[in-house]
Amino acid sequence: MPVLPVGLADIAAATEHAGFETRVVNLMGQEDPGPALKAAISEFSPDVIGISLRNIDDQDMESPRFLLAPVKHIIQACRQLSHAPIVLGGAGYSIFPKAALDYLGADMGIRGEGEAAFVEVLRRLSEKRGISDIPGVYQPGKKKYREREYVRRLSALPLPEPGRHLPIPEAISREALWVPFQTRRGCPMNCSYCSTGAIEGRLIRKLDIHRAIEALRRYTRAGFRQFFFVDNTFNLPPTYAEALCDAIISEGLEIVWRSIIYPWKLTDRLVSKMARSGCGEVSLGFESGDRDILRRFNKRFTPEDVRQAAGLFKKYHIRQMGFLLLGGPGETRETVMESLRFAESLGLDSMKLTVGIRIYPETALADTAVKESVISPDDDLLYPKFYVRPELKDWLYETAVQWAETHPRWFFKSP
Repeated sequence: MPVLPVGLADIAAATEHAGFETRVVNLMGQEDPGPALKAAISEFSPDVIGISLRNIDDQDMESPRFLLAPVKHIIQACRQLSHAPIVLGGAGYSIFPKAALDYLGADMGIRGEGEAAFVEVLRRLSEKRGISDIPGVYQPGKKKYREREYVRRLSALPLPEPGRHLPIPEAISREALWVPFQTRRGCPMNCSYCSTGAIEGRLIRKLDIHRAIEALRRYTRAGFRQFFFVDNTFNLPPTYAEALCDAIISEGLEIVWRSIIYPWKLTDRLVSKMARSGCGEVSLGFESGDRDILRRFNKRFTPEDVRQAAGLFKKYHIRQMGFLLLGGPGETRETVMESLRFAESLGLDSMKLTVGIRIYPETALADTAVKESVISPDDDLLYPKFYVRPELKDWLYETAVQWAETHPRWFFKSP
């Protein structure tokens, strides 16, 4: 699925709304970003250059690709073309604000939501005032930073315009394009391995339903019909999810959409409304079929909840892609086989198997990895490190390959 930089679009809209002139350059999918950079910088002559980092690596344990090396080359190219200060941001940067800034050598970075912080940085720089007290701003060599602040009222933020703030590369066909759309930020689930808390915080903040519909209308008027709700948990809180589906139905928005589901507190009423409002597929990240492993992942749901969820989506003809994370703390051959047999019994449309879990800072998994000497206490984890039970590793790969080969639409990338 081609990914569009929705975070960058949000920042561009906020920056323009504050009275600054902006130009958005999407470098994704370009083997040689040099010509696009040169053209944009020479034509626009920016006073500040912002770079959004979505991913740090590809989460492949056996042969991980470190994705910041090409970003470093982009920053060096920007330095040669302009004297403008360079500001980092984005989901990937927010997980590693100090380590990524040190590695990339930018002038500053913004951790977390950037709509308010980036605009304030621009104001201060234009007035030649200091920026060190702006919440969430990191600078090289500094040891103390003001804690980031979250936008409580998402509806107060300007909506990005399709095309201007979110440019669509010509190489992407409309048929393949799923427009990323976010109605909620933050996640309180606190799964043991998850980086969402470091990116968006743990408090769910919701976009007013009428604002969400207004934004969707802008895209449909521009000819877009396929949307990916990138909310971490589309179905939480359930009352909001139902209200959003009701509004899509009542407004007559003829859209098709997919979402990420947390298999807990799902009801027939909600799933039926999802289907009626255009939901065609969900990502069902249950990660394990073993009760004890789910507890170790700090999941609120049980295998019975997952089975109920799968049955509801099947009832309303919504496609499901399941996910298993194998090899985590407490995993044994028995729990792995239980998870595989459980996933098989669900009869989902597709399954993705992952062996080993990427370790992120500020997570319970990182604490476990330190206690078990998998990583050192001072490891900033910018370069990817993974947790996998060492006595299971080789067997896990062989087993995952075998199950993927013998089950249609099961996926595992073998080393």
